[in-house]
Amino acid sequence: MNGAFVFLGPPASGKGTQAKLLSERLKVPHISLGDILREAVRAGTDEGNRAKSFMDAGKLVPDELTISLAKERFARSDCKNGFIVDGFPRTLKQAEAFESILGECGIELSSVIYITIPVDVAVSRLSGRRSCKKCGAVYHSEFNPPRKLDVCDRCGEKLYQRRDDTEEVIKTRFSVYEKETLPLVRRYGKSGKLKEIDGSASVDEVRNAIEAAGRGK
Repeated sequence: MNGAFVFLGPPASGKGTQAKLLSERLKVPHISLGDILREAVRAGTDEGNRAKSFMDAGKLVPDELTISLAKERFARSDCKNGFIVDGFPRTLKQAEAFESILGECGIELSSVIYITIPVDVAVSRLSGRRSCKKCGAVYHSEFNPPRKLDVCDRCGEKLYQRRDDTEEVIKTRFSVYEKETLPLVRRYGKSGKLKEIDGSASVDEVRNAIEAAGRGK
């Protein structure tokens, strides 16, 4: 493949799910910067501790820290033939750094997939989400409930609601996204690489729309 795909979209747009599906189809790594940050927080690293206060408040982690973590991940051997990333870049400064990183790696930016949803859909999707600290499984009170209320099906651990999944924080995250990330939409739109997809539909419908966009339909 030797190319990179970027998924943009507000919280709960489904960009992570769609990035994973495309990763499986193209057989290249799916890299989620959110997962990288949460892993650093769980591990209690200096970078994780710095990131935690921003994440809990629904704010973007500073560019310097984000770029450092992303660059480290992209340098791994499994990315040499290309990769799919969601959650990065999120700002113009990160986009500029990303282009430099791709140049160093000899990888071309293939496409930027921009998945859109309204804020009320984001609140509905995220406020019902519950996670397992032990095994990382994710559920939804309406769309994917566990068999036993607030108990993980996989390991039996008690489920919890992430602090950034409350309605107030979700709306803050959405507002921050619109302010900081929408300039990227304009940037990539001018490059001709941006493909805009309605994320309000079902997972299969969104996947089909992405595949159709890739075929130029």
